[in-house]
Amino acid sequence: MAPARVAPMQQGSLDEIVRAEGEIYEFPWTRGNFADSMAAGYDCFELRAGAPLIGYAVMMFSPGEAHLLNLSIISAMQRQGYGAAFLRVLIECARARGAVRMLLEVRPSNDAARRLYGRAGFAGAGVRRSYYPARHGREDALMLALDL
Repeated sequence: MAPARVAPMQQGSLDEIVRAEGEIYEFPWTRGNFADSMAAGYDCFELRAGAPLIGYAVMMFSPGEAHLLNLSIISAMQRQGYGAAFLRVLIECARARGAVRMLLEVRPSNDAARRLYGRAGFAGAGVRRSYYPARHGREDALMLALDL
């Protein structure tokens, strides 16, 4: 794993991030989703090793809680430890912002993400019915939580 750095997401990176999002997901976030998150003041991050993009994340805060909305590692860099390392940085960011709990949603079909979050200590906190678009209708979301 090459050394990587986390930095605030930049407007100039959105085209690259949206391209990566489209390669990773069948139902990707749009450029507008990312731009709106930045405009709303959410914590939006890029993970890079030098110039190349490795991943990105979007996290929203409310009193005492951090809600991880998107954590993605580009396809070519997956399964190299970047997701776990990035998640640790995001957890520390949430603690530093005063969050006592971190929440997220994950597709039941996303085994790799479920394993990543489970290894980090996230546990089931509920189900959001028909949360995600899916090829044949909608897919539930597993809600996961981590006490910080």
